[in-house]
Amino acid sequence: MLVVETIAKMRRLSLVQGTSGGREPAMTEVLDRIRGALVGLKMPRALEALDHTMQQLEKGEITGIEAIDALLAEEYATRETRRIDVALLTAKLLPAKTLESFDFSFQPSLDRERIAALAQLDFIRRAEVVHFLGPPGTGKSHLATALASRRSKPAGRSTEPPWRI
Repeated sequence: MLVVETIAKMRRLSLVQGTSGGREPAMTEVLDRIRGALVGLKMPRALEALDHTMQQLEKGEITGIEAIDALLAEEYATRETRRIDVALLTAKLLPAKTLESFDFSFQPSLDRERIAALAQLDFIRRAEVVHFLGPPGTGKSHLATALASRRSKPAGRSTEPPWRI
């Protein structure tokens, strides 16, 4: 609620620029409090984006609520990217394996269409289990790692905040 009240206060102050090109002293105090809150909440990406977001707000390009959304979305994207990176590292899925890097010519008996269907990850939504069977060196681990990597980064929304989906 503090952030919403602070943004509302900024809008009441009309974000008037002084003749020196700087913000009014009251606005500077408010921004300092916001910066302090972002530091206290451990939101470094939102802190970095604050000045740019404020410039957009001052120019009337975005509303106060859009400014809050932009700051939260920046922080969320950074955290989600970090979470995915840590998950992949923890899962020991390195070096990164992708379906695009899989050599289907090395394993001609493998049904490329079936693998493409698995890449859609529908089996996860249906709560089904997938087993790769075969002799050593045929690409089972590569395919499993590639599918796991796809699962950790859903196409088009890996870092999109849930409130924007």
